[in-house]
Amino acid sequence: MNKQNLAIYSSLTLFNILKELEDNLNITIVFISNEKELKKKISESILIITSEKKLNIENILKISLPIKITKLIEKINVETIRIKAKIQSNVAIGNYNLDLNGRLLKLKSDVLDLTEKETKIINFLNNSDIPVNIKKLQTEVWGYNEQLDTHTVETHIHRLRKKLIDKFGKNNLIFSEKNGYYLNKLS
Repeated sequence: MNKQNLAIYSSLTLFNILKELEDNLNITIVFISNEKELKKKISESILIITSEKKLNIENILKISLPIKITKLIEKINVETIRIKAKIQSNVAIGNYNLDLNGRLLKLKSDVLDLTEKETKIINFLNNSDIPVNIKKLQTEVWGYNEQLDTHTVETHIHRLRKKLIDKFGKNNLIFSEKNGYYLNKLS
C-alpha cells in the first residue's frame, strides 16, 4: 500500500508528534515553515494540516490546538478518504471532465447535469478501448438480459447526444459505428 503524503504547516510541535507516529499511520510527513514552500508542496501532499486560520487553500485540514491525538488521527483519516474520493470521482475524457459523484459533464466553464444512467453510459464507454454494442450496454449498464429486445440504449444515447448539442453546441463525444458506440477521447 502506498504511503500518503501529509504536510504540517507552521506547527513544529504537531509535526514532531506525528513524525513519531509516521510508520504506524502509513503516511509520509513533512514540515512546511513558510507560504512559499507551502505553495510548492500543495500538489505533492494529499493533505495539509495547520492551526493557521487565515489560510484558504484546497485540501487543508484546519485544527484547533490542543487536540487529542486520537481525534486528530480520526480527522486525518476522514479528510484523506474525502480527498481520495473526490480525486477518483473526476475522469478526464479528452477536453471533457466527468464528475462521477456529482453526475456532471464539464467542458471548460460549461457544466451539463447528467442522469445516473447517462453517467454510467459515458463512464462505461470511457473504460472500453473498442466500440461497445447495444447488447453489452444493456447487460452492463442496465443489467438487462441479453435476450431482451428493447430500444432503451438507443433512446438514452439519442437524448444524451441532444443534451450535449444543446449545452455545448456540438456532439463530439459519443460516436457510433456498426460494432457499437464509443467515445472520442481526443475531443
